[in-house]
Amino acid sequence: MPDCPTCHTSLDTRRQREGLFFFCPGCHGRAVTFPQIRRVTGDAYITGLLGQLNRTSVPGTHPCPFCSRPMREFHSKGPPLELDACKGCGVVWFDTREFESVPEGAVSSEHEIHLQGLEAMARHRLEQLRKERASDSAPEESWQWVPAIFGFPIESDSPSLRRYPMLTWGLALGIVLVSGIAFVHLQAAVDRFGFLPSEAFRLGGLTWISSFFIHAGFLHLVGNLYFLLIFGDNVEDYLGRWRHGLLILGATLAGNLVHFLFDPASSRPCVGASGGISGIVVFYALQFPHVRLGFLFRYFLRFRWIHMPAWAALVLWLLLQGLGVVHQSRGLSNVAATAHLGGAVAGLGFWLWWRRHELPDAREAAA
Repeated sequence: MPDCPTCHTSLDTRRQREGLFFFCPGCHGRAVTFPQIRRVTGDAYITGLLGQLNRTSVPGTHPCPFCSRPMREFHSKGPPLELDACKGCGVVWFDTREFESVPEGAVSSEHEIHLQGLEAMARHRLEQLRKERASDSAPEESWQWVPAIFGFPIESDSPSLRRYPMLTWGLALGIVLVSGIAFVHLQAAVDRFGFLPSEAFRLGGLTWISSFFIHAGFLHLVGNLYFLLIFGDNVEDYLGRWRHGLLILGATLAGNLVHFLFDPASSRPCVGASGGISGIVVFYALQFPHVRLGFLFRYFLRFRWIHMPAWAALVLWLLLQGLGVVHQSRGLSNVAATAHLGGAVAGLGFWLWWRRHELPDAREAAA
C-alpha cells in the first residue's frame, strides 16, 4: 500500500459517496484522484483546480504516495488551500480536514453556465439532425400515403390542438351535403348558384356565398375538403371559432371579387371553396412557418418523400397560382386561379391585422 507523504503511515482504502479514496489513519490526510474530486465538487471546481495546477511549476516538499516523485505545490481558491498534486498519477493530497472544506455539488460559475449553454445547443442540434435524417422517410401513419399519391401535402409534425375544430368540421359537412345534392343535377346547380362575373349580383348577391358550397365534381370536392380539414383545424384552434369564420368569409368574398375584377364580362360560373381555403392556407403557413409538410414525388417506379417547412411550400404554391393566372388568361385552364390569389391576399391581410391585435392567450398558444 502507498505511504502517507506527511507521516509515512500506510494509507487505507476507504469508500466515500462517490467512490474510493486513500486515507491516512495517522494524520487523517487523504489522496483523492481528479475524477473523484470532479464527482464530489462538480466540473467548475475541478476545472479551476487543474488550471491553477497547470500554472505552477513549484516543486513541493512532499513525495507522491504512488510514484514517490516530488508533487507540485499550488494554491487553491474557494476555499484558499495549500495543496500538493502529482499530475502524472492524477491525484491531489489534502491535509487534515482540507478535503471537508471544498464545496460539494456543482459550483455556479460563468464557465459552467457557458458549458451548460453549449450542451443545450448540442442537444438542440442533435434533435434537428434527427428530424433532418427522418425528413426523407415515409410517414408514420399509413393513411397519409393516399393523399400524397394524389399530390397533396401531409403534415409531418402538425401543431397540437387544444379544442375540437367544430366550425371546420361543420363547414366540411355542409359542403359535402350541398355538393352531394347538387351532383344530382350538377349543371343546373352550377348555372343557378355559381358565381357569374357578368351577373355578379344576381339572386341578391347570394352567389358570392352559395358558390362556396358547390363543386364541379367529386375530385374537386375531395381536394378542397382535404385542404380545409388538414389546415383549417389548426387555424381555427389558433384563432378561435368566430375569427376563423371571418377569415373564411373574407377570403371567399375576396376571391370572388378578384375573379370579377380580372374578367367582369365572363359568363362562366365559378364554384368551389378554394377561394376561402386559400386564405386558410396562407394564414397557416405564415403563423406556423416551420411546420414541416411532406410531398411524395415519383420518378418512373421510384418514390421519394420530400419534406419542407410550410413557408417554403407556400412560396411554391404562390408560384403555381401565378402560373395558373397566366393559363387562365389565355383560356388554357378552367381553374379560377384569380380566386385563389384573391383568397390568399385576404389571408395575408387577416394575418397582418391579427399580428397587430393578437391576444396574449393566443400568442402563448402559438409559442
